[in-house]
Amino acid sequence: MKNRFLPCYGSFALRPYLDQEQSRRCGSLTGNIEHHELHSKLLGKRELVIYLPPGYSKYDNYAYPLALLQDGQNIFNQSTAVFGVEWGADETAEQLIVEQKMEPTILVAIYNSPHRIDEYTPFPDPSHGGGKASLYSRFLLEDVLPFLEERYAVTRQRSQRAVIGSSLGGLLALYLGWYRNETFGLIGALSPSLWWGNRGLITAIAGGERPQLPLRIWLDAGTLESEADANQNGVPDLLDDLRTLRAVLRGHGFEEGVHLFYQEVEGATHDERSWSERIGQVFTSFFPKQNNPARFYRR
Repeated sequence: MKNRFLPCYGSFALRPYLDQEQSRRCGSLTGNIEHHELHSKLLGKRELVIYLPPGYSKYDNYAYPLALLQDGQNIFNQSTAVFGVEWGADETAEQLIVEQKMEPTILVAIYNSPHRIDEYTPFPDPSHGGGKASLYSRFLLEDVLPFLEERYAVTRQRSQRAVIGSSLGGLLALYLGWYRNETFGLIGALSPSLWWGNRGLITAIAGGERPQLPLRIWLDAGTLESEADANQNGVPDLLDDLRTLRAVLRGHGFEEGVHLFYQEVEGATHDERSWSERIGQVFTSFFPKQNNPARFYRR
């Protein structure tokens, strides 16, 4: 697949929104998939696509781990994906669960909107505006989670709740994990747009206190995502930023392999195909198969 992104670090994160009316529901869905149209007083209509693991029943005493994935059009179905390439998260989860490598987990793909840039960014950028992630976080906490808890056997344990995203969605995941960690204990940031707002999130995390509640963070990027090298040190700015955040997190006491899962993926680019190749590692890091499932039982 031809790389569709410009060499300028930052330009590739501003992916377009695809109107659902332009796409078809048929496509590449695998497993037990349910569609819902959620009407939010905060953000209006939003579509949720939900993957239910093999053997799922809402009457189970088992409370299932939960992952909320942003840019939901791109997660399960190539016919709704903006560039026609999906993450294949449903196929990946189905295989890992059957192979006993991943706990049965409910995956929720949340469609983005024409206001994606506003909703996924915690503060404005001088060139691109934005800065309404606090409103989006309220949407997740006040609309999405209650909707899911009413209809599905999802866990309420923050240690088994993940928020996952790529690009601006990865920036959003980091923001939610740092500032809404009472709800989300697992943060998946694939190729996060750390450049946003003059690298303001890195600065905020560096200058703030570590959350009192434990977090587990997946942080990665590909080596071929961008050629921009403003300081001419031979390292792309994207990787410079990623390494800076890694150092900040380690300074806050995050131990690699325990609290922090870090990767620089050789040859990977900034696109759905690359993220699809890594999402399985995120799942097995966050939801590894346990020998004692009793900790998931509802109380």
